[in-house]
This record gives sequence, C-alpha cells and structure tokens, in this order.
Amino acid sequence: MLELRPNCECCNRDLPPDAPDAYICSFECTFCAGCRARLPGERCPNCGGELVRRPIRPAAKLAANPPSATRIVKPDGCASLF
Repeated sequence: MLELRPNCECCNRDLPPDAPDAYICSFECTFCAGCRARLPGERCPNCGGELVRRPIRPAAKLAANPPSATRIVKPDGCASLF
C-alpha cells in the first residue's frame, strides 16, 4: 500500500490524499506538479526514476488505511536542481 506522503519534498506544499497534482516515483518520493515540471526531465531528483501521478485513495478507505503523517523535505528545497 502506498504511503501517501503529506507534502511535496521540494516546496513542502501540502498534498492531501485526494490531491490530483501529487506525483510519486517507485520509492514514493512525493512532489507537487509545479516542482515536478521544473525538475530536470521531470524525474525524481533522488533516484532518477519516473514521476507519475499518485493515485487517489478512496475516502471510505482512509480511516482503515490512513496516509502518512511524516513530512520529508529537502533542506534547501530543490533550488539547486532547478
């Protein structure tokens, strides 16, 4: 099951479980659409993998399968990558 991380790793923008503009790689690194568009090749800066739209977990499943509350943010955002 996906972690559904709560924020963009670059800009720390909130990305709730139903965010249509959240993107993840195969390691579940999470980015907003705006930051993804500015990343070189629109690839994950951590692993180089493809960033794809994160699926939306049905609201009825969130109580039993809650999203992660752990925020992961790069210390300098992604400024050095843009």
